[in-house]
Amino acid sequence: MSTRVEKVFVVDDEESMRVSIAQWLSLSDYEVESFDQADAVLPHLSVDFDGVLVTDIRMPGMDGIELMEKALAIDYQIPVVFITAHGDIPMAVSAMRSGAYDFIEKPFEPEILLETIRRAGEKRRLILENRALKSKLDQSTGLEKKLLGNSEPIQFLHQEIQDLGPTDASVFLVGETGSGKEVVARCLHEISGRGKENFVAINCGAIPETLFESELFGHEPGAFTGAQGRRIGKFEKANGGTLFLDEVNAMPPNLQVKVLRVLQEREIERLGSNKAIPIDIRIISATNGDPRQACADGSFRQDLYYRLNVAEIKIPPLRQRGSDIILLFEYYCLQAAERYERDTPPLDNDNIRLMMTHNWPGNVRELKNAAERYILSSLPPQQRVRHILQHSSLEKQSEFFSLADQAANFERCVIEYSLKRHRGNVSAVLEELELPRRTLNQKMKNHGISRKNFLQENENNDL
Repeated sequence: MSTRVEKVFVVDDEESMRVSIAQWLSLSDYEVESFDQADAVLPHLSVDFDGVLVTDIRMPGMDGIELMEKALAIDYQIPVVFITAHGDIPMAVSAMRSGAYDFIEKPFEPEILLETIRRAGEKRRLILENRALKSKLDQSTGLEKKLLGNSEPIQFLHQEIQDLGPTDASVFLVGETGSGKEVVARCLHEISGRGKENFVAINCGAIPETLFESELFGHEPGAFTGAQGRRIGKFEKANGGTLFLDEVNAMPPNLQVKVLRVLQEREIERLGSNKAIPIDIRIISATNGDPRQACADGSFRQDLYYRLNVAEIKIPPLRQRGSDIILLFEYYCLQAAERYERDTPPLDNDNIRLMMTHNWPGNVRELKNAAERYILSSLPPQQRVRHILQHSSLEKQSEFFSLADQAANFERCVIEYSLKRHRGNVSAVLEELELPRRTLNQKMKNHGISRKNFLQENENNDL
């Protein structure tokens, strides 16, 4: 995989050194600009500078140390590489402690300089990509920010939320563990007329049956042993807002009747009280199983199901979301890298393939954990994803995708990732993927990939 950066700025008062370095780097396809004075390069540096600054230390006028300080004041993550005489090594080491990337002692072999610039350039590219992703997320609003993704299933989910959110209709969410049911429920609440009122979530499978009624309806002092004070239940707390019943299929059967009555009468009575309290709430329910099967086997009341299921939303599992897998993985890597102050190694094509063909039984929650382990791992980047997923089973892939579908998803991801990395530069993509232009054009057409999207993102400093 190509890791060439766009630019290298070389600053040295010795013409022979500038010419030699420029020739070496140009032969390796770098775009090189040379300067004989340190202050001449400063106007060309910016927070968007996508290259490496190579500078001598001892120069007339502004020296390399002062240049580094001014460059890092523009952007503290611009990679600065010093070329030093033997006597300047202590100074260079001190400069590294202040933010320089590395130093090379004169005389040096061209291969040493090239390798140092390659590593520095790769780090710079990752920094710019992470900033672009963060900028895109910061500018996103509403559903785009909470339910990240560009795939057809997630865009359809966005539309369903937009259609049902502003209503008071009871919504039943069906989705696998970790697919984002509570996130969808909160989105429905926030774009509704109840968005400024309480959103109250309760996991029906996590409450002991003996406490369930008190948890939902509340109680008065003395209602039962240990009830020393008044308790407001979840229904009452959600009054005016939204009550989210997660894993509703786990609700004890004897309580399903009482919940059904509350939904019919729109009033509750606290345990130990005969006073009816009117409630005005919207109900959103969720399950990770098949609610119709639960009704068929008698574990879930059919009348309650139909009361809760005025509209049903099926949340797509991660494995059906195509290139969203890579987008979400990069997003969670960025979050983890900032939290742990680590670098974000790039994904190679083999790692992309592994992620695209993984079954993701834990869905987005599993992906988020994988991204965090990827950042924390000390293994070589190309080995990390395989190590993280080594205990995951791939045998069930055929249940969800044909071989052709898997190959198409992988191909689309690789092309999009390359276009993103090269900011829409088709020539660089052709070189990296080793494809003829006509073949790339056809594949982009087949997958509905538009180059202008990546050019626009570049102009807006987005991904």
